[in-house]
Amino acid sequence: MLSFLFPRLTPAPHKGALLFDAVTAKAREPHWYIEGEVPDTIDGRFRVLATVLALVLVRLEGEGEAGDALSVALTERFIEVMDAEHRELGIGDPTLGKTVRKLVGSVARRVELWRSAVHSDWNEATRQSVYAGEGASGAVEHSAGSLKAIWTKLRDADAAALAEGRIQ
Repeated sequence: MLSFLFPRLTPAPHKGALLFDAVTAKAREPHWYIEGEVPDTIDGRFRVLATVLALVLVRLEGEGEAGDALSVALTERFIEVMDAEHRELGIGDPTLGKTVRKLVGSVARRVELWRSAVHSDWNEATRQSVYAGEGASGAVEHSAGSLKAIWTKLRDADAAALAEGRIQ
């Protein structure tokens, strides 16, 4: 409401916020933790979030400058959210930067993995990305199928739709 009344006094929403919200919504879907048997822990939830985020970043690489700008905005939003979440968990300033850098590095490793994996073995990439190299076959197959479905939607979406957070 305040943005309507005082448009110049309220900050504009972050450019990557809509897409990050869509990525987060995908990562929060219950099937990951039920059928996919991903541990419903902070670490398990992060692995799903980082994997979906990595798929989106790989998809944006094919969009040229517009994709690069959206990737930067999405990554900046990820950093902002991770910083805020970890502050709420009680991680203080002396270690917070190192922790967030570690999380960004974890996403970067997943981007490297998924660059080639989207054209090859989804099950093995899923096992590495979501299950840290472990995971029951049925659970891995479920999650690999879900990730492949997300990839198909990402691949078919244009940059404008992605910027608006439309990856459904």
